[in-house]
Amino acid sequence: MKAAGVMSSWLAALGDAMARHAKPIQAVQWTMVVVYLVLVAWPAFLPVPDDSRHIWDNLVLFAQFAFWGVWWPFVMVSMLVMGRAWCGVFCPEGTMTEWASRHGLGRSIPAWLRWKGWPFVAFVCTTVYGQLITVYEYPKAALLILGASTVMALGIGLVYGRGRRVWCRYLCPASGVFSLLSRLAPVHFRVDPEQWRLSPRQPAVNCPPLIDVRRVTGGGSCQMCGRCGGHRGAVTLAARPPGAEIASLPSREVSAWDIVLLLFGVMGVATGAFQWSGAAFFIALKQRLATLLIDHGMSALMSQGLPWWLLTNAPETGEFFSLLDGFCILATIAAYALLIGGIGLAGLAAAARLAGKDVSPWRLGYALVPAGAMGLVIGLSSMTLTQLRAEGLVFAWVPVARIGLLALGAGWSGLLLWWSLPPVALPRKVSAWLSGMVAVPVHAGIWLLFLFGG
Repeated sequence: MKAAGVMSSWLAALGDAMARHAKPIQAVQWTMVVVYLVLVAWPAFLPVPDDSRHIWDNLVLFAQFAFWGVWWPFVMVSMLVMGRAWCGVFCPEGTMTEWASRHGLGRSIPAWLRWKGWPFVAFVCTTVYGQLITVYEYPKAALLILGASTVMALGIGLVYGRGRRVWCRYLCPASGVFSLLSRLAPVHFRVDPEQWRLSPRQPAVNCPPLIDVRRVTGGGSCQMCGRCGGHRGAVTLAARPPGAEIASLPSREVSAWDIVLLLFGVMGVATGAFQWSGAAFFIALKQRLATLLIDHGMSALMSQGLPWWLLTNAPETGEFFSLLDGFCILATIAAYALLIGGIGLAGLAAAARLAGKDVSPWRLGYALVPAGAMGLVIGLSSMTLTQLRAEGLVFAWVPVARIGLLALGAGWSGLLLWWSLPPVALPRKVSAWLSGMVAVPVHAGIWLLFLFGG
């Protein structure tokens, strides 16, 4: 109990300190901007290294490992541990779009930009396009995708808002995923409504993602920048049980687009993007279509490609995607999304019907976030392990750790779904729980088959 009190005091002091010490945080933010530009831009103008080069003696390989092998896995894991602190304290695009917004036109945000489906569309398009041009392996492809995102973030900042992060709130390709994962974090900025009501009025907080701080109930939109820490004596950085936000999520926080992103995007498209190159479906589809093309005198589609910025075409390494390859990649990722997403959505709908007429399938869907999160962690860490394996580093504990992560995600989701269901008769509750969980074993089974199926 004493340790819990010390931790609470320490967290509260940290939150208040973040509000008082904005300049050191800004220094960290602009340092990250410089690191980001170096890792993303510089390697694109260097030659592609051959097989004799290593992470420690080649900038291109070092940048690939630092960005895709360390940076992105850390970002995803940080959402589960610290909420969206990455967004508020470290993210280069967030820093740049806010800076641009301070000097821009300051126009009001139009209704089309506030559409809640943009995070799903942006995530799917970015993920799929990245696979088509092999973004993880070629610096020019990385610069194209990430550079385009940064330019758009700056553009949005120059036009809309006034010193705010409109891009981050509505259009960032990763914002929807970050919002889902951060709801599991064991820390958040807690708002005491009664203390807020009783305290004297103070100037409003400049909240970068345009949140009504008084109504904050969780970490979905809060970027943990700390600028509201201690405000009116009512805002405190505090601990909470992991996943508690999902178990008590208010109706106003529920969005159907969140669950579409989770099922079809995080658990579907992302899984397909990580697995397509070794998927049995991809290999069988390509072989079947190749046979049909030859039989119908259309074999040119098997050798015809597109410019590198549409389909991978790298003469320096000999890697080349034909039109047939591109179609099969798209079809495979779509198959993963439709299979996992369709099963998951049907299961949630059945669970809602079994649990009662007032139960929302979208509300229940948030319980599956842990399962989706573990798939992302495994997929992103696979890139890290592949890069280390090329340097001769192999870790025997990896298979057990992967199974453990899948089990953790499934068990955590199971608990959250059980707590999210209303108190109905036990047989109905068990039936609803089994229906709502159906996507989890499908998702985990696909990962197990890919990792250990030979």
